[in-house]
Amino acid sequence: MKIVKNLAAILLFMIIQFSVFAQTSLAAETLLKSDFTKESFAKTIDFFDYVRAYAILHGYQPPPSNWHAYVYTVYVNKFGLKMLYTGLCNVSFGDQAFLTIPMQTFVMHYKTENKSRDVLVSSSFLMLLAFNDTEYSLYSDSPDRNDKLWASVSLGFNLQQLFPNTTFPSLCSKTITYPLKSSNGGYTWTWGMKYTNLTALWWRTYISPDNHTYNSRPFALTTYDELTFNYTLTIDPSTHKATLTENYVIGKMRDLWIFSGWFLVPLYSHYNATGCYMYNHKISNETIYQFIERNQIKMSIVEFQNSVLLDHETVCRANGENVTDNEVFISNTTVSTYSDDGERIFDTSFGVKENYKLYNYTADPTESSYKIYEAVTRTVQIGGIAKNEVLNHHKNILRYIPLFVAHMYPKMLERAKESIANVTKSNYIYVISYPNYSGYKIEHDPLYTAYLTTEGTSQNQTGRYILIAVVVIIAASAIIVIARKGRKTANMTQSQS
Repeated sequence: MKIVKNLAAILLFMIIQFSVFAQTSLAAETLLKSDFTKESFAKTIDFFDYVRAYAILHGYQPPPSNWHAYVYTVYVNKFGLKMLYTGLCNVSFGDQAFLTIPMQTFVMHYKTENKSRDVLVSSSFLMLLAFNDTEYSLYSDSPDRNDKLWASVSLGFNLQQLFPNTTFPSLCSKTITYPLKSSNGGYTWTWGMKYTNLTALWWRTYISPDNHTYNSRPFALTTYDELTFNYTLTIDPSTHKATLTENYVIGKMRDLWIFSGWFLVPLYSHYNATGCYMYNHKISNETIYQFIERNQIKMSIVEFQNSVLLDHETVCRANGENVTDNEVFISNTTVSTYSDDGERIFDTSFGVKENYKLYNYTADPTESSYKIYEAVTRTVQIGGIAKNEVLNHHKNILRYIPLFVAHMYPKMLERAKESIANVTKSNYIYVISYPNYSGYKIEHDPLYTAYLTTEGTSQNQTGRYILIAVVVIIAASAIIVIARKGRKTANMTQSQS
């Protein structure tokens, strides 16, 4: 078994070191300090170039000069709200190939409703986590340490050069950005991002009772059609609130390779919509969707959320229970964040859009019909997720996110660096699970609402401007992983990203 693990690790190393640079450097724009005084902007930047420039001017340790991260950056500065969105196109650390990692993050600055305190809120998508409920499951239809778990890293590379005599389809991932648009006098904003032809490497993951995480080896490789995020921010002055609707699509799975070892060449089984193959020879009529169904594979996404006040601490509760580093079901409820002296900062409602749509490609290849199921949302203990080494690339990017705050609201920079993008210091980590999956396309459009303050009227403003902020992102990817247990049927819903 140890030899198998080592050889699988070698496979991963070879894939990253010798893969074709399917998507290399993009045409990057320069992000300037003056951009943050504008009402809005949308740019694709080399994020590490931005960080290096800031670090040199302010005496910080810059990231290595050969690190590059191309990020779609959207900024809205309206009615007292400063909202920065970043969607990662691809990233390269040193001499590695450019990897496509679907990362989505928000950072927002606004003032609280009653006491006009400065607050920063951030929310980030971390990863997909596939799971299989076992007879020892602690939480049905939601991944826990007693389940079989597989954590994913989404990549964008081409394996054809490594294995020219093997039937690997093109794995060249691409990203498409949708422009920022404003309507209704600046009360409505829309933008989006689409990943196509994504690849994911899945690692068998274990969480110990003392909340440590261990990964054994790469277990499977999958591809899926798309991962799309469309956002609509709507400001309603009459109710003093803003809503963020995130519509996302997780495309159907197309291919699944299960690695069983290495003997001169990698040993694997390849599933697609026509059957199961070993290299170019068909060995079974079982399709990828039948395999996932038979093995009761379920899918979930993992996100974390953080908030900081300038002079106070925060606490997050659902139904009166503290959710920080705690296992709490929140599918039908709201997580409210308060200052330590009781002022409400924002609410995140998980019960507004509980259902997701699942499109059965086998029954309807046009994917025009769907069934509705119910999602399961739960907060989890922080260590079991935050310590997973699968997230190391994510952490290398997230730790620099607070430097945006230097231009959004510099007084909050030091507080931001303490925790705002640090997953180990999350206010809470939550997992949204989709028990009915089978590898098919998912759609979901959850609605998140924050209730914030009315800023004092400026003499340069026309009428009364409402200060509003919006919280939470959902970045989802659709992927599958492998398991071996019997399947429980549950009328649960699945989400679209």
